[in-house]
Amino acid sequence: MTVTAGDPVDSKLSADVTIPADDVNKAVAKAYKDIAKRYNFQGFRKGRAPRPVIDAAVGREAVMADATNALLSAAEPLVLNELDVVPVGDVDFGEDLESAQEKQDYTVKVTVNLIPEAELSSYDPVAISMPPADATTAEIDQQLDVLMGYQARFEDADGDHAVVSGDFVNVDVEDIENGERLAGENRMLATEAGMLPEALEEALVGMKPGDEKEVEFTQGEGDDAQTVKIKVKVNDIKVKVVPELTDDFAKDVFGFDGLDALRDAVSIEIKGDKDRNLPALKEERAVTELEKRLEMETVPEDYVKQVHDEIARQFVSDLQAQGQTVDSFLQMRHITIDQLLADLQLQATEHARQSIALDALARHLAIEVTDDDVKAEFSDVYDSDKAVKKAMKEFAESGQMPAVRQTIRRSKAVSWLLDNAQVTEVDEIAEKRANN
Repeated sequence: MTVTAGDPVDSKLSADVTIPADDVNKAVAKAYKDIAKRYNFQGFRKGRAPRPVIDAAVGREAVMADATNALLSAAEPLVLNELDVVPVGDVDFGEDLESAQEKQDYTVKVTVNLIPEAELSSYDPVAISMPPADATTAEIDQQLDVLMGYQARFEDADGDHAVVSGDFVNVDVEDIENGERLAGENRMLATEAGMLPEALEEALVGMKPGDEKEVEFTQGEGDDAQTVKIKVKVNDIKVKVVPELTDDFAKDVFGFDGLDALRDAVSIEIKGDKDRNLPALKEERAVTELEKRLEMETVPEDYVKQVHDEIARQFVSDLQAQGQTVDSFLQMRHITIDQLLADLQLQATEHARQSIALDALARHLAIEVTDDDVKAEFSDVYDSDKAVKKAMKEFAESGQMPAVRQTIRRSKAVSWLLDNAQVTEVDEIAEKRANN
């Protein structure tokens, strides 16, 4: 098979594909053989009907159509490998496709939709901020605050106490419109827990026992959006009381020799978390900064959809691996299916833009992918040379090798990005605590 292609135009690559007559003849012979096995022809054993009988029964055009479809299905992965491209959608062989003819070379024009290309406004190293590699005083203090929060108790507030964020509030909620889910008497609501609608939590702050207030907010998005109206009456308030963290408390409750020993243990735990998570955070921030330089206003919908479908499949697969369903995930996160779909769409658009930006950087750096790079990629997944060779053969036969090389190319671009990034250390937790 020979493939002759021109230059891409508007993210489309056209090529002339010629399949030699020998392959056409084999496809035609197989088509006759398959039809002979598939149907019963009177007077002949199954699989033994001659060509003239088959032509008379089903038509030679149908046989040649079957052979042509088989030829094109087999040719598609070979075309992708030959062109070394990752398609967006399926390869297009055209609508008015003529069937192959026996004893003749078969030439067909194909069109491949490509991932769009764009330039970056700058190819200089990106500048990002990162948390320090070691645990900071502010990070340790924050973690200790979380630990002490588990030791807190709730006591009745003074009669003149107004609700502040962090209090537990006993309320009566009356449904006025679409508020059935919240309605009820003597409901205990936790503020600053992220479990309440933001409008309700804001309305509660400042209220005192006996106060009543009507609250209105919008729930849901798009066509599912609806106005919720409720009436809230505060019955009583319980305030959060956190014990003082002392050496004795660290010994008696947490089992450490003292407060310093507890802080050291927390510091070690934070350092371990950073060792595991900071590399991914650095990559995320560096790629995000690179994407901001992409000179493309809108990513074509067909590419965003392809990325969206990949993300959605991975999302469902991850849920199944955890023994979860989409419904249980939605209930646990307190979100609607529309909110989930909107989030997946946002992820797809961001990922598509980042991929195009990395491709632009890879072209600018003239990054190449060698056969050794490809083999190493498979060796990271498969534990024997036999398994590696088998997997590489399967990927080549299915036309997925260009996608493998694309992944390697982008990984090399990310490595350059991280190696050359201008990093400023910022104690983000200290800044956050100071602002609060």
